[in-house]
Amino acid sequence: MTDLISASGDIAAADAEVLVVGVFSGEDAPAIPESLSGVDAAFGGRLAEQLAVLGNTGGPSSLTRLPAPEGLAAKLVFAVGLGDAEDLEDEALRRAAGTAVRAAFGETSVAIAFEGDPEATAVGAALGAYKFAGYKTDGGGDAAPESIAVYGANEAATAKATVLAESVALVKDWADTPANLLRPPAFAVEIERAATAAGLDVEILDGEALAEGGYGGVLAVGGGSDAQPRLVRLSYRPEGAAKHVALVGKGITFDSGGINIKPGAGMWAMKGDMAGAAAVVGATIAAAKLGLNVAVTCTVALAENMLSGSSFRPSDVITIRNGMTVEVLNTDAEGRLVLADALSRALEDEPDAVYDVATLTGGQLIALGRRTMGLMGSEEETERLRRLGEVTGEHGWPMPFPEDIVKLMESPIADVSQCATGLKRDGHMVQGGIFLSKFVPDEIPWAHLDIAGPADSDAAYGYIAKGATGVPVRTLVAALEEFAA
Repeated sequence: MTDLISASGDIAAADAEVLVVGVFSGEDAPAIPESLSGVDAAFGGRLAEQLAVLGNTGGPSSLTRLPAPEGLAAKLVFAVGLGDAEDLEDEALRRAAGTAVRAAFGETSVAIAFEGDPEATAVGAALGAYKFAGYKTDGGGDAAPESIAVYGANEAATAKATVLAESVALVKDWADTPANLLRPPAFAVEIERAATAAGLDVEILDGEALAEGGYGGVLAVGGGSDAQPRLVRLSYRPEGAAKHVALVGKGITFDSGGINIKPGAGMWAMKGDMAGAAAVVGATIAAAKLGLNVAVTCTVALAENMLSGSSFRPSDVITIRNGMTVEVLNTDAEGRLVLADALSRALEDEPDAVYDVATLTGGQLIALGRRTMGLMGSEEETERLRRLGEVTGEHGWPMPFPEDIVKLMESPIADVSQCATGLKRDGHMVQGGIFLSKFVPDEIPWAHLDIAGPADSDAAYGYIAKGATGVPVRTLVAALEEFAA
């Protein structure tokens, strides 16, 4: 992990290989902040002119590499656009810092000086330093910088940014791990290792314990695999906490679709169908490391949805942990079944609020794309997450539960249908949310976060590398901070 350092003074005096300076947009040339007068002086007072000649007028995340002139200890200067100085947002700082750090891979040390909130800059820099280790025998190319000094940031800001980045990195590592290396038993062990290191209490239920506990959804979905499912529970109980929040995650370590098998094209991406479980674990670990004064219970259901003679079938009726019966219509809508069990168990602890996170539906990706979560549930909680997502840059949008779609979820033979009758695609994303709502009493503040698109990025941008994104760890932590206040 890159060492994030707080720094003060003039960045022109920094002893780093790369100086990263933030410039604002201008009509013909970027505007150089007064705080960069030392760096500008090293360029003979012509930094803006040189950048303009190279086409950089300070637009958001535009980046120009320059050889450092005499008088600077650095060998390179990266000028990064921050956009309009009058409308500077934290997300612009995070993206600019992340863009610069990704461009500095292969260099040993980086120093960054931006106007605005230094904590946002620190978070973006720390997130941008992520690289999935992978399995290449040659090491896989340039490494992230060993150290990043953020000018203007105090130690509290860099410490918090480090915790958030470490938790996000953990989620990314898990979500990008090949499915053969992270089957349910192995994933449970990995979660236990990380959670124990953070001081959390851990409980793991194996196949036998799941059967004894009546976890019909998890057992049905995991029944087609020779790797038994698991249910993992983490507990964080700070002394004096007034609120208790339950986090629940879908952990399908590989989703073939089961009997309703998926098309071959793109099935490889289903190694990441456990990103929801990874995210809530990451958020819980971050809460513990930050010492937030809110109790958190994290429940994740881990299963592998495979095709075999013991797979569950369309037309099956299964019984969930809370006793409700479900008519199965499509084995590729498995995530909601394991979530129903996990939600039922989480609610037995009588939390003040519950959030569940899942890569649940292709409908989310179609409706909202790759950068906006679908938010469903209680109005107060979906609005909280929408608002906090605007702050963190992990955007979400509240979705309704239309009455006509609610009626489609009725089953003639069970308490609820897993999917819309006739497998109608109407409101595909909200079908999942409506199903889950049947397992959460109306009086419980609840939100369902569908991250099917935002969990993964098909290209690098800002502080996001190609691959798993770690969404919505930072938004969940922000929500927990509000409950702790």
